[in-house]
Amino acid sequence: MTAGLFGSSFDPPHDGHVALVETARRELGLEPVVILVTVRPAYKRVETPAELRLELARAAFPGCPVEREESTTDVTVREAEARFGDVVFLIGADQFLDFPTWHDPDAVLEHARLGVATRPGYPREVLEQALTRVSRPDRVLFFEIAELPIASSDLRARVARGEPIDGLVPLAVADLVRARGLYRPGG
Repeated sequence: MTAGLFGSSFDPPHDGHVALVETARRELGLEPVVILVTVRPAYKRVETPAELRLELARAAFPGCPVEREESTTDVTVREAEARFGDVVFLIGADQFLDFPTWHDPDAVLEHARLGVATRPGYPREVLEQALTRVSRPDRVLFFEIAELPIASSDLRARVARGEPIDGLVPLAVADLVRARGLYRPGG
């Protein structure tokens, strides 16, 4: 059994997140894929409370365990390896470019393989260059996902302007965003 881990702030989760998980599950043979809602992301400010983001993630990934993530990635993958054995930590290609700057990337690669999602037309030479900057390139797996140019920040802005997000997020997520009045001015 190889477990996948996929973490994000999920503010909100969208169809691109879902496509990444579904493709990784199929292409890399992952079961289960654990969804990790990052409580306090190091790289950005998140105003939506973690409990609401957990609820949104559960709606987006009904077949996956959803958990709070409050540790650094190296600690997370060490704990997951003890729990599951074989672990693949899923990230996007853009995140992979920054991977060498993460907290203890060598420890991450010691306890998990990286599953790096690319999209059609992503420059392979950029990925190959990034691969030369990691200590264990043999622990990096690439897989391609469909082009879905969706960003959570754009979705929040759409909702704030009163525009729909249907078709960009799972239906259950759109329903929760509406029902909870999320991302609206003063909401």
